[in-house]
Amino acid sequence: MPVSDEYLTFVLEQLGGVGSVQARRMFGGAGIYCRSVMFALVADDVLYLKVDDSNRADFEEADAKPFRPYPEKSGKTMVMSYYEAPVDILEDRDRLTAWAQKALAVAIRKNRK
Repeated sequence: MPVSDEYLTFVLEQLGGVGSVQARRMFGGAGIYCRSVMFALVADDVLYLKVDDSNRADFEEADAKPFRPYPEKSGKTMVMSYYEAPVDILEDRDRLTAWAQKALAVAIRKNRK
């Protein structure tokens, strides 16, 4: 799950509308944090945003795929509560900000539990 420095820099710039965001590298990928809450991750130069029932439909309507930490050929089928940010959303900073704010709200709710 390598992440290129260039892609990570681009993602952080695009997410600037959410607030002060930071990346923390882990397991070959990177967690994306705002206010010390992880609301996104990057793996294999793909941005994934946190989801729950409040925003999952947006991703499903866009045919976005869930994050799977293991390759399909490994036989492991674990799916995490992050979905791929569609390219058209990623490239539009205003739209990405709206989607990321929803993902941050999901992450904050999950952290309170």
